[in-house]
Amino acid sequence: MINAKDLYLTYDSNKYIIKRGNFSIKEREFVFIGGNSGSGKSTLLKSFYGDIPIKHGSLKIANQEVFKIKGNNLRYLRKDIGVIFQDYKLINDYTIEENIMIPLKINNYSDEVSRLQADNLLKHVKLSHRKGFYPNQLSGGEQQRVAVARALAHNPKIIIADEPTGNLDDFNADVVWNLLKGANEQLGITVVVVTHRVPKNLGINFRQLSIEDGIIYEVS
Repeated sequence: MINAKDLYLTYDSNKYIIKRGNFSIKEREFVFIGGNSGSGKSTLLKSFYGDIPIKHGSLKIANQEVFKIKGNNLRYLRKDIGVIFQDYKLINDYTIEENIMIPLKINNYSDEVSRLQADNLLKHVKLSHRKGFYPNQLSGGEQQRVAVARALAHNPKIIIADEPTGNLDDFNADVVWNLLKGANEQLGITVVVVTHRVPKNLGINFRQLSIEDGIIYEVS
């Protein structure tokens, strides 16, 4: 599902953030990526959905070579990917139902189908009673549950999550982990998560990668 070979990433040509990145993530795997603050975890995730350019090497996502994808064609890559951010990135002028509909509308689903899918997902994350609310009317935990629903909306092959529980209390963190676990186990979605803290009782098989000095290691 994700395959990197001699991958180099940088914002500044004088210093590589990721260097000689060689790893693969298979379909239906649940993978954590760790490392110290500033080690390049978020940079690596951004490369998965084409948000930063690849300096050298190869990166394939769902059999698409990211290096070759330019401009508007990124939408074809992103059809396969759902992204969850630590700070939610919901649109405050949209209701939470409308926020969940965004990836569906981008992918040319009809209004009727988009609304039906959003309503089903709101039931799944137990927020149906708030579907007409706006993000700033919700708690942080509720906003992140909306963000998970949005990431699932267009039936992606991969979910990428950047510190999805970093701002949450233990209760809401457990809710988010269970949602991601369900996406992996029940829907067969490949899940890749950057986090400083791997949950102790996830109850699912997973792999761990770590980044140190720009090098990506497998954690045994």
